[in-house]
Amino acid sequence: METREIKALLILMREYELVELEIDDKKKGKVRLVRADARSPAATTVPAQPAAGVTGAAAARHVRAPAAKDAGRAAAPELADNQRLVTSPMVGTFYRASSPDAAPFVEEGDSVRKGQTLCIIEAMKMMNEIEAEVVGRVVKVLCENAQPVEYGQPLVIIEVG
Repeated sequence: METREIKALLILMREYELVELEIDDKKKGKVRLVRADARSPAATTVPAQPAAGVTGAAAARHVRAPAAKDAGRAAAPELADNQRLVTSPMVGTFYRASSPDAAPFVEEGDSVRKGQTLCIIEAMKMMNEIEAEVVGRVVKVLCENAQPVEYGQPLVIIEVG
């Protein structure tokens, strides 16, 4: 495995807060990255070597995320009949504004129109605008700025009408 590929894996580990990543590829060999602790970018690698015991066309890939991440995940909030939940379409980082010094896209109590930007989800250095699918009023913003979010995680509650 080339150095640039390992560096890309280290960046992904840091971005998604992975503690351990192991890739076993029949052609490129085996690499295992382990962070010293959850906050440290330090990692150890196993030199690429022929992968023993790998059969079939597909390589085995194992990714283990920290157990604490799932423990803190909240269930979907209760909604009234006239409320809609906006959920994250991807894994990434939630941002309320386009930059740290800019005003948030929406505040609780703001009226929104269909297609209006509610927030941004950053995934792999790509900024993805999350838009309102209905006309209504923002009841509650459920995430903190710069908070990591999972696929399907509730972000905003909108009251339709």
